[in-house]
Amino acid sequence: MSKWAVVLLFVAGAALSWGVYVPLVHVAAQKLHSNLRAFLFVGVAYFLVAVLIPAFFIFVLGKDPTVKGIPNFNFGPIMWGIAAGTAGAIGALCVIFAVTTGGKGAAIYVAPLVFAGAPIINTIATITIFHPTKTLPDLRFFLGLILAAAGAGMVMIYKPVDKPQAPPAVEEKSADPVANDAGTS
Repeated sequence: MSKWAVVLLFVAGAALSWGVYVPLVHVAAQKLHSNLRAFLFVGVAYFLVAVLIPAFFIFVLGKDPTVKGIPNFNFGPIMWGIAAGTAGAIGALCVIFAVTTGGKGAAIYVAPLVFAGAPIINTIATITIFHPTKTLPDLRFFLGLILAAAGAGMVMIYKPVDKPQAPPAVEEKSADPVANDAGTS
C-alpha cells in the first residue's frame, strides 16, 4: 500500500471519528443532564484509548512500533504532548458547551463551524509559528481557506431552524340547524 493510501486511510478514520464526535457528545450531555459529566466520560475514553493502549505496547510488550530515532521521556517533549492533549481537551469541552448552549439540533451547525475554523487556524499557526515557510503556499491554497470560512458563514446563516409549532386548532362547535328550529326563532 502506498504512503498516500495509508495517509488517506488515517484521514478517513479521523474524519469519521470526529464527524460523529459532536453528535455523540451532545447526546451524552443531554442524557447525563450535565456538560461536565459528559466531559468526564470523554476523558475516560481518552484514558482508555490514549493511555492504556500506548502503555501496553511500551511497558508490557516492550515494543513501540512507531519509534523513529532514540525514544525518550524527557521533560520538554513530554510538555509538548501535554500541551497537545490540553488543547484537545479544551476543544472537547468547548464543543460540549457549544452544543448544549445551542440547544436541540445544535450539533448540526456546531460541528461544521468547528471543523471549518480549525483548519484555518491550523494553517495560520503552522506557517507562522510551528513550521514557518520560506515561501507561502499557492494562492489557490488560501482560496480554499477563504472558501472554508465562507462555508462556515453559510452554515450559520442557513442553519436549520425548527419553525415554532402553532397550537392545535380548536374546532368550533357548529350550530345545529335542527336544534335551532325547535321553535326558538
